[in-house]
Amino acid sequence: VQLKESGEGSVQTGGSLRLACEVIGRTFGTWAVGWFRQSPGKAREFVAAISWNGGGTHYSDSLMGRATISKDILKNTAYLQIDSLKPEDTAAYYCAAALNPGTGRRATEYAWWGQGTQVTVAS
Repeated sequence: VQLKESGEGSVQTGGSLRLACEVIGRTFGTWAVGWFRQSPGKAREFVAAISWNGGGTHYSDSLMGRATISKDILKNTAYLQIDSLKPEDTAAYYCAAALNPGTGRRATEYAWWGQGTQVTVAS
């Protein structure tokens, strides 16, 4: 399984970003795709996760309802949208895939990771 991220690089405060994560490879079984982010000097932070087989989603409370995760099964792609962007949303964003996940909130649940895409929110 390979994950390929794409999406905005530099955005303005108050704007929105939409990142895409294409899942390349076979996805049999119970899967989840999650998004994490990491700023310099900080630990990797959970953002959102979505069940690939069902419709369940989980979100980090820290984004206070600004994040939306979705998927397009036909395109094998998951999406992350964050609205009302703030400078503190600046980070490298990573998508990840987990087989037989638990809550999907922990990075250790995910065996496959994308290369990451940098998002910079200009103030």
